[in-house]
Amino acid sequence: MADALEIHVLDHKVRLLQAENGFRTSLDSVFLAAACTAGAGDRVLDMGCGVGGASFCLLWRVADSHVTGVDIQESHVDLARRNSALNGMEDRAVFTCGDIVGYKGGVPFDHVICNPPYLEAGTYTVSASEERATALGHEGRDITLKDWIDAGFHNLKSGGSFTMIHRADMTDRIIHGLGRRFGAIEIIPLYPRAGHEAKRVVVRAIKDRKTPARLREPIILHEENGAYTPMADAILRDGAAIG
Repeated sequence: MADALEIHVLDHKVRLLQAENGFRTSLDSVFLAAACTAGAGDRVLDMGCGVGGASFCLLWRVADSHVTGVDIQESHVDLARRNSALNGMEDRAVFTCGDIVGYKGGVPFDHVICNPPYLEAGTYTVSASEERATALGHEGRDITLKDWIDAGFHNLKSGGSFTMIHRADMTDRIIHGLGRRFGAIEIIPLYPRAGHEAKRVVVRAIKDRKTPARLREPIILHEENGAYTPMADAILRDGAAIG
């Protein structure tokens, strides 16, 4: 793909080719990977994987883990496969073009991660780029947050973890979508700076668990001078996990 651009995350530990006019890998992908509780040997499903930003950050951090990525755009899946070779992870990552609605991965996964489009149908102005519009969820298909959670539930083993990063103002919809099928819900707000409202939230939950929900300590991204806080820096540069 001639218009593919190479970027680096985790302080150049992970290399990523991404489409010039498509969805861009952001800090959200790094935080999503950091929040997944996968251990060595675990199988992870990355729904809406894009070019594999979260997948490769997770694979770098967790030895012997394996990721299956699913994305609706063939161009992004092609780049994700190229990124597998770029990072020497061909034997640990498989990427498939498909719709997460109705997706069946066979043997249930140990963990599911996802970074759904932040705007649901009817709440956006459609992008002029068809490729970017599809990546952002503007392709005219009415897929809701509950659809993403349902897909995760159906592909997750009992006791497995589901992790999503989304806008903080969508937390109520995420909790509602999880319903009684998940427990041990953890809500981790991400604040741009101390004293500001959270813009993002990480929500983790366990399938078939009944443990009550917890509001976790927040992660503050920036100091007042604009530098990353030590916690954010450890995640974004060193690949630290969100415990």
